[in-house]
Amino acid sequence: MIFKKSLPILLAATLVLGVSTVSPTTTDAAGKEFKNCTELNKVYKGGVAKDAKVKNKGGKTKYTPFISKEIYDANVKSDRDKDGIACER
Repeated sequence: MIFKKSLPILLAATLVLGVSTVSPTTTDAAGKEFKNCTELNKVYKGGVAKDAKVKNKGGKTKYTPFISKEIYDANVKSDRDKDGIACER
């Protein structure tokens, strides 16, 4: 009887913990190289910055960049103004 009551709770806890620890930004996209800025901006609207301290040289942007050194390094060719943010918008 106790097992029947605790089984749904155990399953829910396993599902919640399992889903919350898997992040697409750290597993699927780690170091992913995009063909061009159009493709990168479909996933990361504000582009990708190599770290949080980077400031945009180009002036005001519409979106905040996603911060990931691995993704930035894979797409450094897309950082035309060499400010540390690839494909900023």
